[in-house]
Amino acid sequence: MSDNISFNLANAGYNAAKYLPYGPAKAVLPYRIRRAQENSAIAGLGGREVRFIQCGLRRRKQARALSAGQPTA
Repeated sequence: MSDNISFNLANAGYNAAKYLPYGPAKAVLPYRIRRAQENSAIAGLGGREVRFIQCGLRRRKQARALSAGQPTA
């Protein structure tokens, strides 16, 4: 589940859980590959998540600069 989906669900008062396979790479990798093949929708989500993170970091940096009285660039 995408982070923005689980965040919005939690923000709306719903419980959201994520499954995280844990263990040696040899044991976990086949599962991860199979899930990626089963869910082709996740193929393009990586870039979107990175953009969300970058946008959030920029907002935090600007807010920190504003609170310190520094000009934002």
